[in-house]
Amino acid sequence: MKIAILGYGNLGRGVEAAIRQNDDMELTAVFSRRNPDSVKLATEGVPVVHIDNIMDMKSEIDVLIICGGSATDLPVQTPKYAEFFNVVDSFDTHAKIPEHFEKVDNSAKKGGNIAMISVGWDPGMFSLNRMYAGAILPDGKDYTFWGKGVSQGHSDAIRRIEGVVDARQYTVPVDDALSAVRSGSNPCLTTRQKHTRECFVVAEEGADLERIENEIKTMPNYFADYDTTVTFISLDEMKQNHAELPHGGMVIRSGKTGLKGEHNHIIEYNIKLDSNPEFTASVLVAYARAAYRMNNEGMSGCKTVFDVPPAYLSPLSGEEIRKNLL
Repeated sequence: MKIAILGYGNLGRGVEAAIRQNDDMELTAVFSRRNPDSVKLATEGVPVVHIDNIMDMKSEIDVLIICGGSATDLPVQTPKYAEFFNVVDSFDTHAKIPEHFEKVDNSAKKGGNIAMISVGWDPGMFSLNRMYAGAILPDGKDYTFWGKGVSQGHSDAIRRIEGVVDARQYTVPVDDALSAVRSGSNPCLTTRQKHTRECFVVAEEGADLERIENEIKTMPNYFADYDTTVTFISLDEMKQNHAELPHGGMVIRSGKTGLKGEHNHIIEYNIKLDSNPEFTASVLVAYARAAYRMNNEGMSGCKTVFDVPPAYLSPLSGEEIRKNLL
């Protein structure tokens, strides 16, 4: 299976590493808006090509994994390239997924390709666990907690603000909310009660810090619904104390069974990640395998993690899966 990467930031580097761990995959090209000579890969012999020349290598690509450099890239890139390639993206603005799906679906069907969108751990693996748990315990509630960890999308949103040089945003679960959920009491929690957001920002010299802080705290879909703290730090402090990209979180389903709802049950899926982009990249690569297989079976259009049989993700044969995992 021939895989190409569009974009080579933290996520793109993670995808390259993940491909190297899968014997059924080959990295055939990396496409970038940067000068190709400035991009150094870990894999020898793989061409780095400017994005303008991507169509020249169409025959060498089974699946294109799109690693957009910013939150504004994927809404443009995925519909554009789904017409010509099987694609996978990690679009993660939950509120806009239906809109993104519709645009990508039209494009992918036009080209007869498969387009996997919103692949990662949330949306992605967490989405699957919410669905499975809800199907098993229909009388119950879902709770999703993120962190403590760096949100790449939220950090990028801060960096797009005028006067910001660099930023890291940490999502932090509220301990009291977690304890209430795990007790089985099925509390009604607001967005603000579940998480806080901690922002560390490097600003340009002379920038209006009050304006930047206000733009962060009032940003819709990112910070407006949370208690948010903003701390301005130096670039040296950012490099020293906030260079890594850890993350994690949990999906909890609290439900009841019995004729009178007398028995409580908790289903919890928990992840702790040293590297958010590397883990997300590993999920993207698994779904690239599924996209390739589904397209080979004649399927087309936009798909999400809900549409993929689990066996399509694994490099193992059906016989091996049934023998070793079932």
